[in-house]
Amino acid sequence: MKFLYHEEDILAFAAQIANIVDARTIIFLQGPLGAGKTTFARGFLRGLGFKDKVKSPTYTLVESYDIAGRKIFHFDFYRLNRAEELRDIGIEEYFFSNAICLIEWPEKGFSLLPAADLIVDIAIKEVGRELAVTAGSSYGEAVMKSITRCK
Repeated sequence: MKFLYHEEDILAFAAQIANIVDARTIIFLQGPLGAGKTTFARGFLRGLGFKDKVKSPTYTLVESYDIAGRKIFHFDFYRLNRAEELRDIGIEEYFFSNAICLIEWPEKGFSLLPAADLIVDIAIKEVGRELAVTAGSSYGEAVMKSITRCK
């Protein structure tokens, strides 16, 4: 668990993770509406050097970025009615070997998604946010050890 008081803290923590992960990483971003999932994605992208506006892909389902030779896909499945709708966008093609995938509301597409390397659960507290990061793979466990060393 990590308690973060300000939006800047979430941005900085996400940037730290961005600088640890390899080119192929799947990160699930979980939490209620307004918890900070898109804020985390923005911090992650900025951590890699992205300077433009990061918009939530709520209506488009996915935004893609090419940053410093890395391919990043930011998904938002909030408006998804059925996981099968992901087949229409060719979801399988996004999980190729050198892409980083940030997935908001992954529970809406679990049946068609590969396992996450990292799962970031964000809870809204009276003041600030509480983040719990867990590993979903052996690679995710290695990333977790690096995060712990950087604290």
